[in-house]
Amino acid sequence: MPTLCSISSPKIVKGSGVKMGRSSIPIVGITILLLCCCLVSFSEAEYLKYKDPKQPLNVRIKDLLKRMTLEEKIGQMVQIERAVATSDVMKNYFIGSVLSGGGSVPAPKASPEAWVQLVNQLQSGSLSTRLGIPMIYGIDAVHGHNNVYKATIFPHNVGLGATRDPLLLKKIGDATALEVRATGIQYVFAPCIAVCRDPRWGRCYESYSEDPQVVRTMTEIIPGLQGDIVGNKLKGVPFVAGKNKVAACAKHYVGDGGTNKGINENNTVISYNGLLSIHMPAYLDAIAKGVSTVMVSYSSWNGKKMHANHFLVTDYLKNKLKFKGFVISDWMGIDRITSPPGANYSYSVQAGVSAGIDMIMVPYNFTIFIDDLTYQVKNKIIPMSRIDDAVSRILRVKFVMGLFENPLADQSLVNQLGSKEHRELAREAVRKSLVLLKNGKSGETPLLPLPKKIAKILVAGSHADNLGYQCGGWTITWQGLGGNDLTVGTTILNAVKQTVDPATEVVFNENPDSNFVKSNKFSYAIVVVGEPPYAETYGDSLNLTIAEPGPSTITNVCSYIRCVVVLVTGRPVVVQPYLSKIDALVAAWLPGTEGQGVADTLFGDYGFSGKLARTWFKSVDQLPMNVGDKHYDPLFSFGFGLTTNSTNY
Repeated sequence: MPTLCSISSPKIVKGSGVKMGRSSIPIVGITILLLCCCLVSFSEAEYLKYKDPKQPLNVRIKDLLKRMTLEEKIGQMVQIERAVATSDVMKNYFIGSVLSGGGSVPAPKASPEAWVQLVNQLQSGSLSTRLGIPMIYGIDAVHGHNNVYKATIFPHNVGLGATRDPLLLKKIGDATALEVRATGIQYVFAPCIAVCRDPRWGRCYESYSEDPQVVRTMTEIIPGLQGDIVGNKLKGVPFVAGKNKVAACAKHYVGDGGTNKGINENNTVISYNGLLSIHMPAYLDAIAKGVSTVMVSYSSWNGKKMHANHFLVTDYLKNKLKFKGFVISDWMGIDRITSPPGANYSYSVQAGVSAGIDMIMVPYNFTIFIDDLTYQVKNKIIPMSRIDDAVSRILRVKFVMGLFENPLADQSLVNQLGSKEHRELAREAVRKSLVLLKNGKSGETPLLPLPKKIAKILVAGSHADNLGYQCGGWTITWQGLGGNDLTVGTTILNAVKQTVDPATEVVFNENPDSNFVKSNKFSYAIVVVGEPPYAETYGDSLNLTIAEPGPSTITNVCSYIRCVVVLVTGRPVVVQPYLSKIDALVAAWLPGTEGQGVADTLFGDYGFSGKLARTWFKSVDQLPMNVGDKHYDPLFSFGFGLTTNSTNY
């Protein structure tokens, strides 16, 4: 209906009036009349309940949902990769979310300002749509903001579990949220709350522990990322406390850490009661703490793909646990419902969406997904009620986190990225994560803490001066990198040099032969060896051995001088063959950029306090072997960890 505002302007004639029909109204009067009409019409047209933050959450969701076309609804369910995202794509397809996969960056070593510009450019496309629904940008920030150059890289979860320090985890979540927001990003695919039951799994370092109770305590990272819930919030409703916090994601639902032989994306064979008692408990804590999203696992439960499991995704997670956030697929997760992946994509779309997945991480061929899902809804293969449930959940998260009120990022937080305060926190996390497994041969005095003032020491090993190895997978790239040029940090070698007395000579030889060791009159040696970086299936290992030249370095050094071996690994590895040669043994896990934390503890500025959150096996033939098993004969038991006192009085 046209309003008075849409009527063309009256014709002005000579004199003081305006010609309108038979009467003549003073021009001032008609102007005021038209202005009033326009203001009334404007306010009526512009007041939209969904844009009013004072309206109740469910009122906003319902108001927006009823305005949306099928095309707009399906667009909200799509998450695409940065590489195929443009502002036009966001606008034309009503895309609900964008992600950066591992290593997907605006440019190599991109600045936080470049990230903000990228996110805002894509957001501008979303905001220019008819309804102006903002997109949400997701990224794998699994040990700090690990895709981003100069970000603080915290220890991987396997090390954080050894700290047994939930408050530390909360602080890490808070720091990570600030660094992620510094780049304009609002959503992280973290934490991983897998319960890794077999270290042969290539993602075991993403798990806090084999013990579900330890994993439960570590979910305190969620209020760090999202903020503390205030007031009497309804159970299961997502919570994000403003624009300095991020939406979190509990993953990978459920049983990802229990697959046969630790094979990634494989089958978890376990009873329903076993699934609930081992793999499910941390999800209860995550939901109670207001986690915004849950990511589904690639794996299967007793042969049923989790991405197609209606019972566990809808009946249990959504209905029984009352989870009200959105459920997201993993990368091409619905494709992998079939074997080989993508063999019957229409079936995968039907099975995944019908199971209860709300947002699909497509991530590239999004038009095929959109066309397929549109066809299935129009032909009543998938009911509109399922689409409305998915979109309502996505909108709920966007409303809760204030995305409609603050859709665009600014550069006010750029100095948070890699800040001194955050690096000090990471250094503390490294110290607390170290587990001392041996300290002195039988009948001999302990080697640790090491003296700082001494004539000459040897630092050896492939991992002593390698920041990339120290950080592991999911650092700058998906699989991780070697060398020292990937980002900014302190290697263990440089940390040693900065810690010892200025008069102490530090000699570095990555892989010395025995003659070099014998002829140099070293007081003691620090040998740092371990695993190369890996992620996911590339890390699956049936032997769990330290690759050469690691074992040779241990033998060549530790056979002739007192040595401490520092293991930089994502899990327990085979060490029993070398144990008798070693004076002291430290599990440093994957400590991240702040190698100074290792030296802090080796030299006694702080004492060792970490406790194994994983059983350390003697032989891989014993696997899987977890605390509480009937047959339990480990090299080092779950919970083991020697202590030392600080000498820094």
